[in-house]
Amino acid sequence: MAGGGIVDSNGGARAHLYEYTITPYFIFACIVGSLGGSLFGYDLGVSGGVTSMDDFLYEFFPRVYRRKQLHLKETDYCKYDNQILTLFTSSLYLAALVSTFGASHVTRNRGRRASIICGSISFFSGAIMNAAAQNIAMLIIGRILLGFGIGFGNQAVPLYLSEMAPAKIRGAINQLFQLTTCLGIFVANFVNYGVERIHPWGWRLSLGLAAVPALFMFVGGIILPETPNSLVEQGRYDEARNVLEKVRGTPKVDAEFQDLIDASNAAKAIKHPFRNLLKRKNRPQLVLGAIGIPAFQQLTGMNSILFYAPVFFQSLGFGSGVSLYSSAITSATLVVATLISMAFVDKFGRRAFFLEAGCELFLCSVAIAITLALKFGEGEKLPKGIGIFLVVVICIFVLAYGRSWGPLGWLVPSELFPLETRSAGQSIVVCVNMLFTALIAQCFLAALCHLKYGIFLLFAGLIFIMTCFIFFLLPETKQVPIEEIHLLWQNHRFWKRFTT
Repeated sequence: MAGGGIVDSNGGARAHLYEYTITPYFIFACIVGSLGGSLFGYDLGVSGGVTSMDDFLYEFFPRVYRRKQLHLKETDYCKYDNQILTLFTSSLYLAALVSTFGASHVTRNRGRRASIICGSISFFSGAIMNAAAQNIAMLIIGRILLGFGIGFGNQAVPLYLSEMAPAKIRGAINQLFQLTTCLGIFVANFVNYGVERIHPWGWRLSLGLAAVPALFMFVGGIILPETPNSLVEQGRYDEARNVLEKVRGTPKVDAEFQDLIDASNAAKAIKHPFRNLLKRKNRPQLVLGAIGIPAFQQLTGMNSILFYAPVFFQSLGFGSGVSLYSSAITSATLVVATLISMAFVDKFGRRAFFLEAGCELFLCSVAIAITLALKFGEGEKLPKGIGIFLVVVICIFVLAYGRSWGPLGWLVPSELFPLETRSAGQSIVVCVNMLFTALIAQCFLAALCHLKYGIFLLFAGLIFIMTCFIFFLLPETKQVPIEEIHLLWQNHRFWKRFTT
């Protein structure tokens, strides 16, 4: 099935000459390449479950364990408020923040596959150390190694998928990263649910199984083809042409290959990509792709639910097993939402998903806040009906996030940068994302303790701001070839002043 890209209204683009078919080679490359998301997802899902397990708390955080037992059958906003406990979660994302700059150098000079391999090795090492941890120091060192792995993986995988995909289906292909992330969360929650009954070392199994997706990612990194964009960037033109013909399923790739060469020549003229990203002409990519979208993705409050779903549900009075089961339901909802987004994002567009879901996220956050304000008293058991209502509202929240800010928070930034600043831009994307992820992870339990239900009103206010941000500043990028995204800024009512 041949297809072409979209021609910009100003003309001069070659996208209408692009051709492709969906080949087994292309499908294999994208599926294996997307496995990097499972590392991120498994950790998101497993860390919150482990930090709610009695055996883990008793061994490493006895004060939290004793406080939990005092409020075992009661609701209490402050049950898990402990900064060292939250450091167990947030240290990974701080490490990912630091490692992403090294990952940028590897990704640009050694290729996307090299970053994927480096990330898998580091993540595997961290998983083994966490499983064998005898003290808090070993836990934190293991988390740092996991963070280095995520920094490299999140740097390379979205770029890999975007560069492999034809423009018309790039949205769905890029969201394979989010899908494997969600599947990782889903599997982690069921692992936590299963090992919670294995005393006293079930938590070690939960943490150690993170080595499995790391092993898959390592093998995938070895057998994957490099992207044509990266091969051209490295001057390996014959290999690039060969890979491009294989993934497009046709020898008629002259127009697309020439665009890659032109973009590469422009990129080679840029000696300092990070400095170039600060130039006025790159202001849209910097504000939207590098800073705004990755920061707002975390400020929706979704990762607070993903990190601490078992902890959060236990704080609301659910039993330990029931809380893990409830968090598994939310992660399953996230998988369904991602499949919906993959199916329709290239038809309805990025903006429509952002704006429609933003309204749902706002209403759900307000509903959670009002419910907790009226029915959630400290020292009182939460009524069963109210607990079920909260789980349903949270699932609606997750469904909205999972088809908007979750996948699009990675897809849209990976589309916006030209080749000369792509690796540098993706580094800042990952850096900002991990910075805000770490801040949310470190602060959520303390904020829940002090702000109580007000934390969800805060998230509602931020969601309103970010929805306005998308409405006024983001152009539609669906089906626009990745090497021609820059043409969008020239016609945008706000950004054209910076690019003309």
